[in-house]
Amino acid sequence: MPRVDYLLASDDALIAQCEVDRYRASGPGGQHRNKTESAVRLRHKLTGVTAIGEDSRSQAENKLHAVRRLRAALALEVREPVFLDGYVPSPRLAAFVAAGTAPLGAKTRLTGEYWASIGELLDLVVSNNLEIGTSAQRLGITTGALSKLLLHDDAVARTLNDLRRAKGMRPLR
Repeated sequence: MPRVDYLLASDDALIAQCEVDRYRASGPGGQHRNKTESAVRLRHKLTGVTAIGEDSRSQAENKLHAVRRLRAALALEVREPVFLDGYVPSPRLAAFVAAGTAPLGAKTRLTGEYWASIGELLDLVVSNNLEIGTSAQRLGITTGALSKLLLHDDAVARTLNDLRRAKGMRPLR
């Protein structure tokens, strides 16, 4: 099953693909936090990627936080091969790149569409040996525009820079 199917699935459909653990969270929060099993851990069965939600005393809110974090983790951690011979970006990625960083507010970053685009973008960059210039050329944009897209979100920037450091490349700033 392609990663995009996980990312674009509804919250309930994505949770159905997971093992769900409920537990008592430790840490600050007083008596209520320690008395209820409100924390939620989701483990995606097909990929092994996990995410937790323990910010709230409400199990429902924590499940929502966990599924959002899981969607982001799937986009950031699961790589899919990109065949560069005659590469054409998906319509989703083409629209994402064309829009630039202007529409990338906090609410946009909660959507499956955003994470599907980020996942595909990271796949392309990884397939191009983490070379920003080559990847930008394949997308038909400038190196600066691609760098700005990749550095706009802290989690995306951290993931990309970790990959670059592992190959002995300097991080993007």
